[in-house]
Amino acid sequence: MLLYHGSTMAVRKPIVSRGRGKTDFGKGFYTTTSREQAEKWAQIKRDRMGDEAHAIVSVFELDDAVLNNPAYHTRHFDGATAEWLDFVVGNRRGEVHHNFDLIMGPVANDRLYATITLYENGILDANAAIEQLNTHQLFDQLSFHTTKACKLLTFVETFEL
Repeated sequence: MLLYHGSTMAVRKPIVSRGRGKTDFGKGFYTTTSREQAEKWAQIKRDRMGDEAHAIVSVFELDDAVLNNPAYHTRHFDGATAEWLDFVVGNRRGEVHHNFDLIMGPVANDRLYATITLYENGILDANAAIEQLNTHQLFDQLSFHTTKACKLLTFVETFEL
């Protein structure tokens, strides 16, 4: 499968330690199967950094079979579920510490964050939050949380928007 990573720089060899903490699945290297979503991430990051920054997408290849390989500790969320919601909220609060090599599931992007905040503050229960989340187009993300997992990625190319 092809995976895309949006950034302000070309990434040929992902390094987990360079990732931000308190993200959906914790500190890691984040990719998506959606070129469109990666391009949006790259543009958002460029806009935050100002005029001198670039919007760059790095493309990688990953053997699909690795997601079912018992040599890797993986977690897969099938859509927006209560389990996914609690995991994302816990990671964003810095309360979850996991030992997964790879995690795949929906992206809790900025459009969805308002709903997640309402859930986090107890205004919506899990069912109401999930119902609202599922009215949006949910993009996927595959995050790599160990050096061992990052070595599975084969660099293909980068392109600037």
